[in-house]
Amino acid sequence: MKTLKSILFVILAISLFQSCIVSGRPNIDFFSESRHHYKEARFTSFNVPMFLAKPYLVKSLKEKGKSDEVVSLMKKVSKIKIMMVENGNKEMLNDYARYLNDNRYEDWATIKHNGDNVNVRVNQNGDAIKNMLITVNSSKDMVFVAVKGNFTPNDISKMISSVSDQ
Repeated sequence: MKTLKSILFVILAISLFQSCIVSGRPNIDFFSESRHHYKEARFTSFNVPMFLAKPYLVKSLKEKGKSDEVVSLMKKVSKIKIMMVENGNKEMLNDYARYLNDNRYEDWATIKHNGDNVNVRVNQNGDAIKNMLITVNSSKDMVFVAVKGNFTPNDISKMISSVSDQ
């Protein structure tokens, strides 16, 4: 019986931490389902298990003195996917922007900082925002962050203004 419990525990632990595995394949919908093939681009992606990350992130944000808006927004996050692209190009960003426009994502903020562009887009249905996509791009490297949760437009606006004030 003790062996059976140990085996079940190991299987459960493996299934829970499976999402932490770093992959060389895209995990953002456009890139994983894309009919476009970006030959020079190298993808690195992973999913963040929120049941492990959320307590650590909230504590870290509070210790660093971040605003309450950012901390309360983090508490509403249910899933985060991160994908990094090396050797990306402008065509890739343009195709991605077209895809987001076709899927009713609205451009909420574009911030330029030290030669990098940060773009925040949301998919809004009434007052409910379930998906937020953040894109950070420089000349060749890009980072795409897909955030799922239950947000309001006011939550996102407060977060953007608190980050852009710094």
